[in-house]
Amino acid sequence: MPALPVGPAAFTVAPACGILGEQADSLSTRRIRLNARFLPPETDLSFQLPRGTFDILPDEQPYWRRFHSAAEQTADRFGYRRIDTPVFEDAGLFVRGIGEVTDIVEKETYTFEDRGGDLLTLRPEGTAPVCRAFLEHGMHNLPQPVRLFYLCPVFRYERPQSGRYRQHHQFGIETFGDGDAECRPGYIDALKRHYQGQTDRICEDCTRRLEQNPLRLLDCKQEACQQVIEPAPKGADHLCDRCRGHWHSLQEYLTALGLSYEVDHRLVRGFDYYTRTVFEITPPLEGRQSTIVGGGRYDGLIEQLGGRPTPGIGFGMGIERVIASLKESDASKPVKEGAKVLIAHAGDGVRQRALTLASAMRRSGVSAILASGSRSLRSQLRYASSIEATHAIIVGEEELERGVVTLRDMARGEQREVDERADALVRAVRA
Repeated sequence: MPALPVGPAAFTVAPACGILGEQADSLSTRRIRLNARFLPPETDLSFQLPRGTFDILPDEQPYWRRFHSAAEQTADRFGYRRIDTPVFEDAGLFVRGIGEVTDIVEKETYTFEDRGGDLLTLRPEGTAPVCRAFLEHGMHNLPQPVRLFYLCPVFRYERPQSGRYRQHHQFGIETFGDGDAECRPGYIDALKRHYQGQTDRICEDCTRRLEQNPLRLLDCKQEACQQVIEPAPKGADHLCDRCRGHWHSLQEYLTALGLSYEVDHRLVRGFDYYTRTVFEITPPLEGRQSTIVGGGRYDGLIEQLGGRPTPGIGFGMGIERVIASLKESDASKPVKEGAKVLIAHAGDGVRQRALTLASAMRRSGVSAILASGSRSLRSQLRYASSIEATHAIIVGEEELERGVVTLRDMARGEQREVDERADALVRAVRA
């Protein structure tokens, strides 16, 4: 990665014991008092992660960087451009886009009224916000198709379990292209006819879905409902000529690409906007709960949001599940990145030179960490090992008088003297 250009900057500093320190003390006191007002007197003021969330610790970051890099490179290779949307949106966007009678809108969204009285929702999925941006910024006037991708956190109030979190992260793509949604109404009528006269055999949720969102009937996990689902009509048997041709062509394309697939007539995605084909991708030897990609066509969504008819297709990929699969694979360990150098120094008289040397190496694109001067040289080198530094540069008074420093290869345990100039040291650690 090239070094970022760093120009001159002006810094304002103040002693911690002065006004800044007093303000910090006052703010800290106010925060403690504010928290204490809402807690019982005996409450332990230690804090933990909110349920259903997790921290991405430093040791985990290489996996995330690896995924982000691969996702961005792949998207670019297919002609997609990145888009970022706000973490929260007008709550109505998801009611209209996802569907009012869906589990996500009814049970899982984080919706709140802000101080201005606006009703907002933390983003529960990525497609509707991208469609909103597509319309708001006039991208429907660009040459079609428009290809976009995103990497973002999403929020759903779900029961936490393996691979499922209340805040998780998605990589998604959206393409605005061609298609139609002619066949869904005919299939829904057939599905309703199948359930007529069997309402006494289905759960309370499915009784409501039968009137408000019939496709969700096929996704019910209740044992009693499974007996009604099994003989239900199949969507593939209720296609018009155009959609039947589209369905057969899709399967031919998958076969031509060497991609194995399984037709699931009961597969239902959790959003009302899907039309025609929906799909999921799961790793080998894992079950439905380990789905890492889900998506499909949404040929009517842009029109529902106030735009002209603009067919689309997209998918969302759960990054946490992909990383979990990476860790289980043989090639899971991320490749170590470039040189990481610890600048050790022996004596206060050379600390300034160690400081400027670390700064110069960073400007050249090398990760350089300045050791604490309060530690002994041996302790500084132990710290270099603990942070997995590739090299240690030891700056000593006697060596500086001769214009050199000591460069230690941490893996081999070998060391040699090298010219103290930063450019010479950069070449040495990269050799």
